[in-house]
Amino acid sequence: MEQHEKLPLEGVRVLELGTLLAGPFSGRLFADFGAEVIKIEPPDKEDPMRQWGKQKDGHGLWWPIQSRNKKSVTLNLRVEKGQEVFKELVKESDIIIENFRPGTMEKWNLSYETLSEINPGIIMVRTSGFGQTGPYKSRAGFGSVGEAMGGLRYVTGFPDRPPSRIGISIGDTLAALFATIGCLTALHERGTSGKGQVVDTAIYESVFSVMESIIPDYLLANYVRERMGNILPGVSPSNIYMTKTGSYIVIGANADGVFKRLCQAMGQPELFEDPKYSSHHARSDNMNELDQRIEEWTKTLSTQECLAILEECGVPSGPIYSAKEILEDPQYKARDMIIKAKHEELGEFPMPGIVPKLSRTPGKVKFVGAEYMGKHNNEVYGDLLGYSEERIAELKEIKVI
Repeated sequence: MEQHEKLPLEGVRVLELGTLLAGPFSGRLFADFGAEVIKIEPPDKEDPMRQWGKQKDGHGLWWPIQSRNKKSVTLNLRVEKGQEVFKELVKESDIIIENFRPGTMEKWNLSYETLSEINPGIIMVRTSGFGQTGPYKSRAGFGSVGEAMGGLRYVTGFPDRPPSRIGISIGDTLAALFATIGCLTALHERGTSGKGQVVDTAIYESVFSVMESIIPDYLLANYVRERMGNILPGVSPSNIYMTKTGSYIVIGANADGVFKRLCQAMGQPELFEDPKYSSHHARSDNMNELDQRIEEWTKTLSTQECLAILEECGVPSGPIYSAKEILEDPQYKARDMIIKAKHEELGEFPMPGIVPKLSRTPGKVKFVGAEYMGKHNNEVYGDLLGYSEERIAELKEIKVI
């Protein structure tokens, strides 16, 4: 496949502020596709993400992924000289990503209004728990709170247990994805108007936005979606089923045509004609009984035997993977979803590949997250802003960088 050498977002410069997940994940997406992302940390306080996750030889194993392809600089935005340096960076940039509590940038004299006077085309991506307006805007809001108030945690788990969390920071990631979409939209619009704007993303709204039909379900059908474990309310069969080898597989066969193929795979084509299972609503009404019949069949076969039959019959199905199975799967390998980049201390560092795949100008991981703060200070302040070695040394001496 022919690949263009130039990455699609080359020429776009991003200043990434904030810590942990929501803002930096947006920065990672921009960096994956070639934007010059400059990650800014206070000189006296590293991003906590540097220590998150499991550690190897004193290095956090999450940071090299979250901050891949980003240049690392230090800058104290709490002092006037640091704010002056930041404004010079803004003149040369396209996008600012921040995920502080609303009002923080204004407290530092770095409001959008101030920065847009310096650079009318600047786009400010602002991600917070509850957005920049409304009665909750000043509240601290982590992804966990957004997941709770966005409706996700209420429906996650089993009906006889308390609400549960998903095993990843999904609220922050959803907010980052919506923030990135909004930023790319603003970037495209700027090509017409020449003007930047604010992209205001709230974590709770990002979660709520993917909550399907829970509002009309409640208002129009007087139905509150509850925790349902591994099933989908009103959708059957769609569940996990144990095999003869004691492991579970997922089967999704709720559409009529797919259910018919499942019946054939099970060697029980007559089930499709049974009035208890012959329609979408009938299968929903008899969900538990149908799931039992399916699992009676899956328990007679090994996982591989079962999946082979389902695949041959065109029934959506798959095993439930941990990291171990992901690494062994040929589909992951064929699509370069496990890649390696060089880490100065840890050597070849494995991480997830680029998503999505672009046919002509795909993204690329050039390097892992900077192993230490300020790794690119001289490059950014010297080459980009033209500061002399003496001035850089002075800023370091007074702890601005």
